[in-house]
Parts: sequence; C-alpha cells; structure tokens
Amino acid sequence: MHIGCHLMVSKGYENMGKVALEIGANVFQFFTRNPRGGKAKALDLEDVEKLRVLMKENDFGPLLAHAPYTMNMASYKEDTWEFAKRTLADDLKRLEDIPCSLYTFHPGSHTGKGYDYGIERIATGLNEVFTGNENTLILLETMSGKGTEIGYTFEQLRAIMDKVKYSEMLGVTLDTCHVFSAGYDIVNDLDNVLEQFDNIIGIDQLKAIHLNDSMKEFNSRKDRHAGIGEGTIGLEAIVKIITHPQLKDLPFYLETPYDPEGHRKEMELLKTFR
Repeated sequence: MHIGCHLMVSKGYENMGKVALEIGANVFQFFTRNPRGGKAKALDLEDVEKLRVLMKENDFGPLLAHAPYTMNMASYKEDTWEFAKRTLADDLKRLEDIPCSLYTFHPGSHTGKGYDYGIERIATGLNEVFTGNENTLILLETMSGKGTEIGYTFEQLRAIMDKVKYSEMLGVTLDTCHVFSAGYDIVNDLDNVLEQFDNIIGIDQLKAIHLNDSMKEFNSRKDRHAGIGEGTIGLEAIVKIITHPQLKDLPFYLETPYDPEGHRKEMELLKTFR
C-alpha cells in the first residue's frame, strides 16, 4: 500500500524523505513553491540526489508535486493567466530534475465568465505550455465546486482533456472530500461513482487519490477537510475506498489537518485494514 501525506519542501528534499520514513509513509506530496505566492527556491541538486537514493533504497511509490493555489489557468485576467502558464512551465522544468513523476493542480476558477469559457481557457493554456516531451504526468484535481471552481464534475474534466493536444500527458487526482462535497456519493454508492468516472473519463486516467474526510455534509459544495474517520464521509467509507479493487493499487496522499505525527497515527489506522 502506497500511502503518505503532505510535507514541506522548505526543509529540504532528503529531509522530506526521512520524515516520510519516520512516520511510516512510502509516498508524499509537496508544494513546488510557496502555495500562496509564486517564488520557488533554486534547486539543491545534491539534496535532490540524496532523496533519489533514499527513495530507491526504501521502495518509495510515486511522489506527487502540487501546484500553488495562486495558479488560476481559467482566469480571464491576462496577468493571472500568464502567471499560471509561467508557473506551470517552470514547475515542469524543475520536475525534470526531481524524482517526481506526478504533478497535480486545481484546474481554476472562471470568476464569472462561465464554465465553457474557463474550460477553453485552461485547455488553451495547457496547449501553450506542453511540448509533449515532458516526463511528468499532469493531473487535474477533482474539485468541490465552491464559488466558480471548474472541475467539480467529471464532465468538466473530460472537456478539458478533450481540448488538449497532448492529452496523454493528463490524468486525474481524485480528492475524496472534494467529490463528496461536489455531489458524488462515495459513502453509499462508491461503485456507481467509479462507474461514472470510467464512462466519462476512463478509470485508467485516475492516477492518485487525496484521501480526506469532510467537515461538511454531502453535496455542500464546500472544501473543508477533516481527519480520517472524523467527518461526514467516515472511516467505514474510507476503508472501502482504500480496499476497492479499482483503487487499492493507487498512491494515497493525506491532506488532513494534522502534523506528521497526526498523519502517522492515521496511516497506522488505515494499514490495519490493508
């Protein structure tokens, strides 16, 4: 079982790997840069190489890089859109040197221009950035649908993918809190939700799972993560997710409101069911 959590890159790549091992993780997620800003530190290639060795020696699964929240590829504002494209291009270039094969981002918010406009804007931006030679798989994250977010329905994600030239570079990160809040009943009807995903996107396009409980009720369109078993999704449903035949071999990344020690306890709990 590949399971881990979000760790802070500011403490160094090798250190993140060591922290992951200390808490029983064999994967982890990290922000490529300040999540509320745009700057990224210069890479310490020696530090990166130490992480590469540590991962190989300890049979790590795929690492997941997360784009900053400030990256809105759906924006109608030219400066915001250009920033998103520059950030994505720079992140993908940096990831060529980091042992990380997956990169996830929030598709974006149309901020009043409508979903069709936003979807077109996202796809156009991706087409301007992608060369087709990247070694990283870019994952669209399923969203909760708050405000003017794009990507809270499987159809919206499919529409983006259909408009991207190098669509083989795209996959999906399924966030359990987000899809539950968006109206997909993963508690009472997980099989049907996965069938919908397969029919619309293709289950083979699902590459990673953000494993979170939810503070808010079903179909709330709110994005509030809760600790495993402490929210409206509940432990029983989460266990069904991590043991489901179509999901159990995917990497799981906790984004629950805890420090590494809290994540260790969550992972120990989940491993008892695997």
